[in-house]
Amino acid sequence: MPAVTPEIWIDLPRIREPRENVRDRSVELVSTAPSLLEGAGFPVRRPWPSQTLGFRQADPFLLLDHLGAVDYAPGEAKGAPWHPHRGFETVTYIIDGAMAHHDSQGGGGLITDGSTQWMTAGAGILHDEMPPEKFVEKGGLFHGIQLWVNLPQRLKWTPPRYQSLESEHIPIVVSERGDTLIRLIAGSLGEHKGAGATWTPITFIHASLEPGARLQLPWPEEFNALAYVLSGSGSVGPAGVLVREGQGVKFGPGNALTVLAAPTQPEPTKRLEILLLGGQPIREPIASYGPFVMNTHADIVQAFDDYQAGKMGSIPAAEYRREPDRSN
Repeated sequence: MPAVTPEIWIDLPRIREPRENVRDRSVELVSTAPSLLEGAGFPVRRPWPSQTLGFRQADPFLLLDHLGAVDYAPGEAKGAPWHPHRGFETVTYIIDGAMAHHDSQGGGGLITDGSTQWMTAGAGILHDEMPPEKFVEKGGLFHGIQLWVNLPQRLKWTPPRYQSLESEHIPIVVSERGDTLIRLIAGSLGEHKGAGATWTPITFIHASLEPGARLQLPWPEEFNALAYVLSGSGSVGPAGVLVREGQGVKFGPGNALTVLAAPTQPEPTKRLEILLLGGQPIREPIASYGPFVMNTHADIVQAFDDYQAGKMGSIPAAEYRREPDRSN
């Protein structure tokens, strides 16, 4: 797992555990992510939305897809060809392997080994997410996540924008006990601030806990709180609810989060790898269909009309694949 993991942690900044007026958030529900195929046929696990954990419980998060981990043979890697979005932001975090992104506004780049791309679809955009040709040719380990963050009605028509967050720009801190590495992709944690600029106030963390580690973090009371286990196993909340790879967690109210890693963890990292997510709930009606997330059915109809009319941009000419020469 090449997501940024320094060999020496002792000199990294530490985040202090909350000590006063601590209200540890209890677990309200656990969702085991079903497996499905997305895009051109790549495997994902999706803890939300699901029958257990829906839009209302995850607000402001609309969707979390766990991409892989999968070891592709040469020629097997797949992605998501050109498609539209409107009404939210997509966050793609690649832990292993590589993904190339292009959009109709000229944004894009290579997402690899701990880097993140943050795309605000807003009023509408076209983009694709495909494995680079060299990765397709050689194959290899691919592992990442894609998170959809909702936008409130007043921002659904904001102009699209693209942010490339290289792995070396992601702030890294260590728990007070020194046994957990914390990558702060977006939001704030104590005096530390993440790299991503977000329209909707959120916190997005990738934490790596050593076997037997205990992590307790301060958490904004006005935010909701969710977790997703990328790999390994452990327990969460004051009651120590057991969780394992592929499970999502919804926490109740409070101002602190607690995670404990099991004494033994699997390869390849031999750590509990977990995402911790929180955000300011939007609490507005949601109408969604495929790549569009708006507030009403009429909004969705308009989104399809605008897409078909070319109002969300066009695929750059350079991105069209040439047909093979059949003249001979």
